[in-house]
Amino acid sequence: MSKDCIFCNPDKDPNQNIVFETESCYYLQHDLEQDVLVGSGVIVPKEHRQTTFDLTKDEWLDTYDLLQKVKKYVTENYQPDGFTLGWNVGEASNQTILHSHFHVIPRYMDEPYAGKGLRHWLKQPTNKRSKE
Repeated sequence: MSKDCIFCNPDKDPNQNIVFETESCYYLQHDLEQDVLVGSGVIVPKEHRQTTFDLTKDEWLDTYDLLQKVKKYVTENYQPDGFTLGWNVGEASNQTILHSHFHVIPRYMDEPYAGKGLRHWLKQPTNKRSKE
């Protein structure tokens, strides 16, 4: 556990809410993210794991169990039209908090980027790597 990590210490941020937890993981929603990403949250291991590749088998299983519970909760409370799910791993992927976290983002047909998934932004010609 890292004393400065917000995911190791979720109770230290008054805007962060533990919605569900298992023995090894939390599902968190942050009040300040709800304005744009309505109903969104993250599944994080309780132990400090920098990347997804560092998760234990039990953390993987608890992530699965939480994801099923979260889907039901979000569907009943927010009625999304779909979901975008994902992990960012490393600086190039925009991992800004160095504690593994699995994004669960409800998607709605009336949002400006409806129909645009994770790969949409990566497939843009402006994202092409230089051949040099």
